[in-house]
Amino acid sequence: MVRLIMGSKGSGKTKQLIEMINNAAKDEPGNVVCIEANRNMTYDIHYKIRLIDAQEYKLNSYDLFRGFISGLYAGNYDISHVFVDNLCKTVGRDVDSETEAFLNWLDMFSEKNGIKFTVTISADVAAATDGMQKYL
Repeated sequence: MVRLIMGSKGSGKTKQLIEMINNAAKDEPGNVVCIEANRNMTYDIHYKIRLIDAQEYKLNSYDLFRGFISGLYAGNYDISHVFVDNLCKTVGRDVDSETEAFLNWLDMFSEKNGIKFTVTISADVAAATDGMQKYL
């Protein structure tokens, strides 16, 4: 399952994401991971959440992001939910067909491995492609 949260800067996406992450820390049966573009949420999320600063790993393309997520899961089969804050900022791109292709890959990976993904993108909902609409 992939859930996409989109909105312009200042629309409350991060606040909503922090609440979802902290609820997942209590409710999820497995490990919860949060990947963000920098470490802004360090003091806002539960200490049990694995917080990953994407800048440390230079995840600046969707191919690298796919490999990183695959590696995370290969190293820990107990992951039940992955949160990705500000996907397009992390990879350094605007919303486009590659973003849609990445979300579709996440959806397939999710179904195959039983992991939930919640992704935020700082862009107006109108920027979402037709294929991205199903994740909103």
